[in-house]
Amino acid sequence: MSILWVILGFVLLVVGGEFLVRASVALSFKFNISKMVIGMTVVSFATSAPELLVSLQAALSGSPAIAINNVVGSNIANIGLVLGITAMVGAIAVDKSFYKLNWPVMMVFSILLYYFLKNDNVLSAIEGGILFAGLIVFLVYLIKSAKKDVVVEEVDDALSTVSNFKIGLWLLIGASALYFGSEWLVFGAKDIATSVGVSEAVIGVSLIAIGTSVPELAASVIAAAKQEKAISLGNLIGSNIFNIASVLGLTAMVKPIPVTEPQILSSDIFWMLGFSAVLIPLIFLPKRLQISRLKGFFLVICYGVFMFLVFTQGKL
Repeated sequence: MSILWVILGFVLLVVGGEFLVRASVALSFKFNISKMVIGMTVVSFATSAPELLVSLQAALSGSPAIAINNVVGSNIANIGLVLGITAMVGAIAVDKSFYKLNWPVMMVFSILLYYFLKNDNVLSAIEGGILFAGLIVFLVYLIKSAKKDVVVEEVDDALSTVSNFKIGLWLLIGASALYFGSEWLVFGAKDIATSVGVSEAVIGVSLIAIGTSVPELAASVIAAAKQEKAISLGNLIGSNIFNIASVLGLTAMVKPIPVTEPQILSSDIFWMLGFSAVLIPLIFLPKRLQISRLKGFFLVICYGVFMFLVFTQGKL
């Protein structure tokens, strides 16, 4: 039965990713906004929904600390695993807006999160409000300054004339399929892992973090396969920003988030910062403004090292 859940989960993820990418391209045409911006807003919000729901549910049930593990682990997986695999599907050309705006904003939110947590081992409601307010300001600026891509990629001409109702329906189907697909996949994977003797602690650090990144993986890989790579990169950077500013920000506003596990500040958050920081040298060396298949492989290997340490040491 566990295998069936895994298979059904994968099927839903493929279906959800397809609908989400089609809706995103249609939105790009409809509102004359670049695909990078659509990826960083609409797609990122949809693929970050699992993290938000898990974290808010944890806060309301009296366990807000789960949110930090969830977000830090997911952000590591987004870059190391998801971006790595997406680049291995096909090299990703990087727009200048990535290192002039999007990457710096992601780093600012990441460093701000570290500062807030390091200061008193708690992400307070006020600090959560600051993160969320920062996200709103960033999104308003991003959308207002957005312009149509200069380089137009090949797309289905029919997507430029899709009705608003159909776009909304595609978004709803895509987001719902990604959510339930990731839920079923994680459920089946956890059941299989438990049956072969893997501890719940290791499952929590690894499978749950990967599981909440599965929607990003599905949306990004399908976007890359359809040559909509601007959506892929925008989705991943936007998702990491959403995870910190929206997921942790809103969760902390509901209930302050304490740091209950020392490895979050002693190790895990540095892995998150490291994976984020390494993107800049990666896109400039040796070939400028490109994340090649080889660079994608490097990211996946680094993520493999992280997971190896998680499984062998229990905690980092």
